[in-house]
Amino acid sequence: MQSALFMMLQATRTGRPSMLPFLIQLVAIIFIFYFLLIRPQRKLAQKHQQVLANLQRNDEVVTEGGIVGTVIHMEDDRVTLRTGENTRIVVMRAKIARVLSGEGVAQSK
Repeated sequence: MQSALFMMLQATRTGRPSMLPFLIQLVAIIFIFYFLLIRPQRKLAQKHQQVLANLQRNDEVVTEGGIVGTVIHMEDDRVTLRTGENTRIVVMRAKIARVLSGEGVAQSK
């Protein structure tokens, strides 16, 4: 009984295996990665770039470090924020995580 089963298994493996199932699995994995990981990440990055491009004075923003402030001056890649009564800090524009109030609110959510 065991030798017959062994011979049947051995007989099916003598032919050259097909690459088609492997290629189908590979394409499926790439498809899943693109639509579940890469595409949403690109949309989120594009949305963040639009928010940063529409940033204006007097917008209330939150930085990636959690600092909340109001925009008082902008340059190409730097933004000056008023965080307290007389406190001003300069942060990189790319480090602004979201806009709490002002023109960019509708785009940051």
